[in-house]
Amino acid sequence: MTVHETYIKRCLEIAKNGLGNTRPNPMVGSVIVYKNQIIGEGYTSAYGGNHAEVNAVNSVKDKTLLKGSTLYVTLEPCSHFGKTPPCSDLIIKHQIPNVVIGCIDDNPQVAGKGIDKLKSAGCNVTVGVLENECKAHHKRFFTFHNKKRPYIILKWAETTDGFIAPETKNEQKPVWITNAYSRQLVHKWRAEEQAILVGTHTVLQDNPSLTVRDWTGENPIRIAMDRKAGLSTDYTIFNEEAKTIIVSENDIDFSKNVAQQICDVLFKNNINSVIVEGGAKTLQTFIDENIWDEARVFTGNSSFKKGVKAPEFSGTLISEKNILSDILKIYKND
Repeated sequence: MTVHETYIKRCLEIAKNGLGNTRPNPMVGSVIVYKNQIIGEGYTSAYGGNHAEVNAVNSVKDKTLLKGSTLYVTLEPCSHFGKTPPCSDLIIKHQIPNVVIGCIDDNPQVAGKGIDKLKSAGCNVTVGVLENECKAHHKRFFTFHNKKRPYIILKWAETTDGFIAPETKNEQKPVWITNAYSRQLVHKWRAEEQAILVGTHTVLQDNPSLTVRDWTGENPIRIAMDRKAGLSTDYTIFNEEAKTIIVSENDIDFSKNVAQQICDVLFKNNINSVIVEGGAKTLQTFIDENIWDEARVFTGNSSFKKGVKAPEFSGTLISEKNILSDILKIYKND
């Protein structure tokens, strides 16, 4: 591993501290190095706050060292005014001579303009260090800007015999297939993503909360499919714990391309990632239209013999692990 790669790797490590808080901004990491010593670090603050480069510069005690330093960052410094001033202007102001960037920002407002501004000011700019790793880290951001839709994570739990729900049940609440540790992990995932989506049937059958009550973090925006807009506001998803968006036939045409139309609605609402948690019909809709990026599938150790079949899909298995009695497999869409 080269020196540049070592420091970009550190940028990626600290960038993860912003997961779940920076949305819809990317979670960027930045490190400032002077004579082979890290003198400053920073990651993106919660939305509306400082970007990673600003926090890194602010953390440097002796600002005079900046004129002889190298700034490392996972994503191209911005060149436009948004909630905060351009980071490229700050780098130029402090006369930081060297900037090493993991990957270019595809946002049309940036897209090379930050690099051009730095070079015009005399900065020595290196681009593409651990580029693939940086692009993977910023997958939500790139999907949103390049595909004009959120990053889609499909999630479900199934029994050993391939069912996600029993044929009948006596209570209006979920029938748990997984153990408490797996369910807590799901709540952690919810805190990491901007939204969570379910179909009408899931609301009617389970009356879910769709919150992070077993984890610390911000509740995702709740998206519920309700074709006829007839769901009673007595359901838990309408409480004040989180924002809820209802998608009905007033918003989309349910006769075709439903998943794509849902994505269009979410894109207009500036939502850059969503967990689709069910039910089977809603999950299969995204699979059939090939609009998904990850599938996270739990298998519990119980069986139903009959019931609602798990979705059918194909993807590349990227990880598998045991959570006590449960098996978690994560797939990516090729």
